[in-house]
Formats: sequence, C-alpha cells, structure tokens
Amino acid sequence: MKPIWLLAAISLLLGACADEHRDLKAWMANEAKGMQGKIQPLPPLKEFQDVDYSVSALVDPFQEARLQPAKGRSVNQPDENRRREPLEAYPLESLRMVGMMTMHGRPIALIQADRAVHQVRSGNYLGQNFGVITKITEGEITLKELIEDANGDWVERFSSLQLQEQETHK
Repeated sequence: MKPIWLLAAISLLLGACADEHRDLKAWMANEAKGMQGKIQPLPPLKEFQDVDYSVSALVDPFQEARLQPAKGRSVNQPDENRRREPLEAYPLESLRMVGMMTMHGRPIALIQADRAVHQVRSGNYLGQNFGVITKITEGEITLKELIEDANGDWVERFSSLQLQEQETHK
C-alpha cells in the first residue's frame, strides 16, 4: 500500500510543475512578433567587361636563353679559385667578435667560432657570403659581402660584427 501512496504523491507533484513556464512562453511569443529582421536588397550587379589577353607579345620565362647564366663575368664576382679560409665555413651569425688588439700598429680582431678563438686582420674572409674584412675598430668589424641576386649578378652588401661581452658562469 505504501508504494501506491508514494506513486500518487510523485505524480501529483510532477503534475503541478507542468504549467510553470506558461507565462514566460507567452511573453516570449509576444516579444518575438515585432523582432523580425529586415534584409537589405542586394546591390545591382556590375556588368563584366571582357579583356583580350594575348601571350604572344610577352616574354616566355621558360625560354632556354633565359635559363642559362650570362656569358660575361660580373665585375663583383668572387674569386672561386682562391683558397678558402677556415672562418668561411661558418655563417656570419654564428661568429662572435670577442676582442681586439694591435700588433705592429695594425688592428687584429679576435673571433670566436665553435669555442675556438681566431685572429683576423683586414683582408681576411669571414662567413659564407664571401665576406672580406674592410675595417677593424675597438667595437666592431666591418665586412663587404658578395651576394648573388635573382638575376645571377653579384651585389655588394656591407655588414658588421659587434664586440660581444663575455658571458660569466657563476
């Protein structure tokens, strides 16, 4: 008999909850009547004009003559036959100037590469872009590099290495 009373009480309680949101639903329906969006009409389409395109007058980028390097030797072309110096094996970004000294009145820079310190003078080569040292001061080394551009011509670029402070390990 207890289960019947329990079932009757539960169904009575659940039945009372059914109309709980009736006023909320009525208010939402009333408010939604005036909230219909208005869409702007599309602008008129512009007339498309055909353009004649003729490729016969244009240069063919795949012509054999354009794919071959120029016959003449560039003025700034690096000397491929000279003996490479050890510091030309390193990218310029991996080299560090760690000091400068003077020997017989000529400045000598100290360059660190792979935990080894090398002495360089004006005229020595650094980096992988045929960089030749043009000037050494107390705070920097000035280089003239030769870079090959998209046309195959060699272009000069000036860059420098700044003196780096020595890191101390504590």
